Amino acid sequence: MDLRKLKTLIDLVSESNISELEITEAEGKVRIVKAGAAGTAPPMMAYAMPQAAPPSAEAPRAPAPAAAEPSAPPAETGKVVTSPMVGTFYRSSSPGGKPLVEIGQAVKENEPVCIIEAMKIMNEIEAGHAGTVSKILVENGQPVEFGQPLFVIE
Repeated sequence: MDLRKLKTLIDLVSESNISELEITEAEGKVRIVKAGAAGTAPPMMAYAMPQAAPPSAEAPRAPAPAAAEPSAPPAETGKVVTSPMVGTFYRSSSPGGKPLVEIGQAVKENEPVCIIEAMKIMNEIEAGHAGTVSKILVENGQPVEFGQPLFVIE
């Protein structure tokens, strides 16, 4: 399935009252689920590749090694500001503008520290705690997930 067709399907789900769409074709399977009843987040998409033919009975299959758990990032000290939504992270309020905060800068509890764009809406994210920005954990323009750590404030 090509990207234009996927985009068309995502737009269809976004603009309609349906909350989920699943399509199976020869190339694979696509499932698009609209997050939230009010449609406040962009649709999520899962794409499954077609399964290969099962191995023949003549070749016994070796047991699969246990999947290693992904190593968790080290715990951050201080208070962590997390993303309240899925979107695109921006450090400044306008392209090429001065970043809202820098490492070492003191911030107040309700001071904006970044912008997250979701569905073409720019959302200011506030510090949530007073303190000093000790780490910026996301690069400008990078997509972020709900609950993803953005800043550490000490």
